[in-house]
Amino acid sequence: MADYFWVFVVGGILCVIGQIILDTTKLLPAHILVLYVVTGAILTGIGIYPKIVEVAQSGATVPIIGFGYSLAKGAMEAVDKDGFIGAFTGGISATSAGVAAVVLFGYIAAILGNSKTKK
Repeated sequence: MADYFWVFVVGGILCVIGQIILDTTKLLPAHILVLYVVTGAILTGIGIYPKIVEVAQSGATVPIIGFGYSLAKGAMEAVDKDGFIGAFTGGISATSAGVAAVVLFGYIAAILGNSKTKK
């Protein structure tokens, strides 16, 4: 039960931080998305985010900041295995399934949805 608590609390905190940034600055959602991905990658690189993932599990890996975590983790693991080229290929291979799913489900939503132009 404590696991669910920390998943909810950490995931909620990450969302609240994003909402506060959105409400109090002139940053657009795309800017916040990039900020979260880069923050996740940097925190992973310096060893902080993996400790957060140990405690919060999916509460820390599901939000967009977790994408930065996955990119950095994949790149770091691939560098250990493949050397310098792993810095370029590791992040892509670690996140390819998620990106493919987003493209597929986005396409399905576009086909099934009834889009209208904004007046």
